[in-house]
Amino acid sequence: MADNCNLVSILGVLLILTIFHNPIIVNAGEGVPNVALFTFGDSYYDAGNKVYLSKDKNPPQVNWPYGKSRDDPNGKFSDGHIIPDFIAEFMAIPNGVPPALKPDANVTRGVSFAVTDASILGSPVESMTLSQQVAKFESIISNWTSDYIKRSLFMIYIGTEDYLNYIQKHPDADATKQQAFVTSVITQLNTDIKSLTNLGARKFVVQLLAPLGCLPIVRQDYKTGNDCYELLNDLAKQHNEKIGPMLNDFANSPAIDGFQFTVFDFYDAIIRRTQRSLNYRFYVSNASCCGVGTHNAYGCGKLNVHSKLCDYQRSYLFFDGRHNSEKAQEEMANLLYAADPNVIQPLTVRELIVYPNGEKMREFWVPNKFSARRRLPSQDSYARFSAY
Repeated sequence: MADNCNLVSILGVLLILTIFHNPIIVNAGEGVPNVALFTFGDSYYDAGNKVYLSKDKNPPQVNWPYGKSRDDPNGKFSDGHIIPDFIAEFMAIPNGVPPALKPDANVTRGVSFAVTDASILGSPVESMTLSQQVAKFESIISNWTSDYIKRSLFMIYIGTEDYLNYIQKHPDADATKQQAFVTSVITQLNTDIKSLTNLGARKFVVQLLAPLGCLPIVRQDYKTGNDCYELLNDLAKQHNEKIGPMLNDFANSPAIDGFQFTVFDFYDAIIRRTQRSLNYRFYVSNASCCGVGTHNAYGCGKLNVHSKLCDYQRSYLFFDGRHNSEKAQEEMANLLYAADPNVIQPLTVRELIVYPNGEKMREFWVPNKFSARRRLPSQDSYARFSAY
């Protein structure tokens, strides 16, 4: 018996040594096809396009402390990486996707068309509407084959500017006028997505709007203190609830073969971190790390503004008045790529990438019943879901 025990012990030691000598390494992009990533939208996805459109030769986003976490102020509104950077990393795209307006950019594995201040409606100054971004994509589409475009990923996040500008200009708009404006925004978004499908795009990731009333810049502008500005939150929710059904219609349309999509509930992910910030190890969720004012919401990166800068940006949900810290952006990217269906559905981004090209979807978007259900104030309903 003793000899048998000794033999088992020796075999166990040898097994452990073998595992450590030949570790199993899972690389980014493993099991994912070599496809491109195309991003459209506003400053949340802007890889640096605004720098090429701005009359300001030294815009804030190219100055420290932007890029602080990586010692690289590179034109992005973050202390480091933004969501598309992490998605590109997961897809094994070297160096992420470049801005479309950068001369001689290597666009082999995709490109960013997103521009700061972009909107769905209107004519933004020194920026591009979503339809203009789609037109830019069309102008350089010869860089990729039609088959490659069909297999590649198209990510969209836009709408913040539309609703911030609308409420600024129409603070007393009644519910009917608000609904009409939301409908006009969604109608144009539908048209722009249809234009992308006409150019061959088939795999879409649409990120829902954040709770806009909880942005530090909104809290500061509307003097809400620790509260969110619920009028803007309501508009964001009205917008968001129309996205899933719209994409379901595209997927079920006989006119568009093989349309595939997923929806990321960015609103839900941010509101959880706003209301239960310590569950996610964010110690400040109502003010930003960099800026001036009651919520440090203005002036980050501007050379003529003596901005405050927090000691440790990873403890903040927001880095500046509108944009999340790199830590939060990384969390969002992980939720996008492989998360619980409560926050991204009907597929994760990884599932969407590997889903057979041209095949009809078997699952579709459904309302998030848990998020929609009304709860008593005493219920700590977020504590059970701190994983996302």
